[in-house]
Amino acid sequence: MHGKRQHRFRGMWQIDPWLYSIPQLQALDGPPDILGSAIAKPDDTTRCNMEQLEQVQLTASHWVFLLVILAIFVSIGFRKGVIIPSIAGIFMLGLLAEAPHDGGTNQLIFAVQVVFRALLNAGNELFDIMLVIALMVAMLKSLQHQGADRLMVAPMKKLMIGPWTAFFALGITMYIAAAFFWPTPAVALVGTVLIPVAMQVGLPAIGAAMAVNLFGHGMALSADPVIQGASRLTAGAAGIETTTLIPYTLLFSFVVGVVAVTLACLHLRRDMRSGALETPRGDTVFAPRSAGAAAVHADTVEETPEPAAGPYARLFAVAVPLILLGIAALMIFRALFTPDQAIRGGDATALLGGTATLLLVLSSFAGHGHHALDGISSYTREGFFFAIKIFAPIIPIAGFFFLGHPEHSEHVIGASATGYLFDIGHNIGHYIDGNVFLLAFGMAFIGLLSGMDGSGFSGLPLVGSLSGALGTGAGVDVNVLAALGQVAAIFAGGGTLAAWAFGVAADAGIAGVHPASLVRRNFVPVMSGIAVAALLAVLLM
Repeated sequence: MHGKRQHRFRGMWQIDPWLYSIPQLQALDGPPDILGSAIAKPDDTTRCNMEQLEQVQLTASHWVFLLVILAIFVSIGFRKGVIIPSIAGIFMLGLLAEAPHDGGTNQLIFAVQVVFRALLNAGNELFDIMLVIALMVAMLKSLQHQGADRLMVAPMKKLMIGPWTAFFALGITMYIAAAFFWPTPAVALVGTVLIPVAMQVGLPAIGAAMAVNLFGHGMALSADPVIQGASRLTAGAAGIETTTLIPYTLLFSFVVGVVAVTLACLHLRRDMRSGALETPRGDTVFAPRSAGAAAVHADTVEETPEPAAGPYARLFAVAVPLILLGIAALMIFRALFTPDQAIRGGDATALLGGTATLLLVLSSFAGHGHHALDGISSYTREGFFFAIKIFAPIIPIAGFFFLGHPEHSEHVIGASATGYLFDIGHNIGHYIDGNVFLLAFGMAFIGLLSGMDGSGFSGLPLVGSLSGALGTGAGVDVNVLAALGQVAAIFAGGGTLAAWAFGVAADAGIAGVHPASLVRRNFVPVMSGIAVAALLAVLLM
């Protein structure tokens, strides 16, 4: 149904055999490919009939889908969870769908089954990303046991000769570590080693927090260029390929990041010169705690001592970054120069996950010797706990929004189901056709709003579904729209703008500043960056 309606793009008509069924076109007595000028310039009656055929008749299920989205927005506005509205929406769609057998009892049974199938469908879509994140975190935990994690980032200390070199050395290191290990584990790695050095050379604590926050939970997480968890979630909801989405997420995250970092540095420089910010030097430096401890309460959690470097720590400190950077370079090289052998999507995830698994095994043997058979279990458990903690609340939300896509709704509910949100977006597209300004800034606003729950990721199914529906209906590039919404959602809630987000709490806590202070510093730079990215999206659509 959905594929047959993508015929109008910015006022131009594309003819296929489905449109040839219109009586006015049949009267022209010629096949669609030789109708010539009569097709290129249809009369008013023909155009009217085409408009009527393009409109989708909305059913009760479509209106329920809309009402549930409204309930989700209201919940987000009150900073409440959206899992219950999502599950209730799935159940109601199951009640309104066509069950295999007649009867009220059979309909109720079918609706209950639809709830589970929707969650299972979302879990199947997301499990490979959960798995690779779990394996990467498990590998990092095994490196921490040896002390190799601190040795990996120690060379960056030599670049910190002043506050601004410290700011960018801290930020760039955080970006690279967050791209491979995700920001929350990475901030414990980078912050613990480099923040004291940055403060020794004159960078204020709030400056250090902004560096790790903007580069890690902002730029790196919103683009997610290596693990691609965010992009896979958005692309799945939008009905597009991850490989076509990632270039735009990289572009928009870079634009937002450059604008935000530039303004942040200007504000820091102004306040440092005026004396509004203290610039500690010498030995008067805050000793940061682990990200987990800092995010809970920096004053009440006792920090455990760092383990001594093991005999193979230096080897792994060199080998692990080289191997991971080598994999990233290989992916880029093949994508640019040998596209027929490019490693993309699931293949890239499999390569990264398999590499992390092998490094986890080797690191466990290096750290535990013959006790590695037991030691690796604890690392694997910690990795899966971390991944499940992130994705467990996302699966029910994604389960609902995936039903907005025709392929997923047919798989979960049956052949009679349509892509509810795509049908709605198709109709809305008639009213905003060509108004790319409204689309771009509207999607940026929706992304920001959805990120206010403090997760950033829970809003990606909403952002992806709306982008696919509205973008397709309006005839614009869905990849641009989805990437803009993803970057806005994660910058807001991943995050840099929500003081209650774990990312903000961890980044602020490890630097010894209050989360609200960090958010206040980030607000104008990040909002300015998102506005610039939205203007760029207008040009690209």
